[in-house]
Amino acid sequence: MFSNLTEWRSAGRYLGQALRLMVGLPDYDAYVAHMHETHPGEPPMTYEAFFRERQNARYGSGAGKCC
Repeated sequence: MFSNLTEWRSAGRYLGQALRLMVGLPDYDAYVAHMHETHPGEPPMTYEAFFRERQNARYGSGAGKCC
């Protein structure tokens, strides 16, 4: 199925991301990559601020996505 260590690591990262999304944990690494690609002049939020913002967005405090 997987022929080398790189493929195993990639599959592990994908599985981890899928599991985090299933239980409602946001993906900070994807957010940081998005900020660097889409908003290069703006610093990304800290993990704590990002987590708080995602929780507020999920449970209805009105915060939303940038894009």
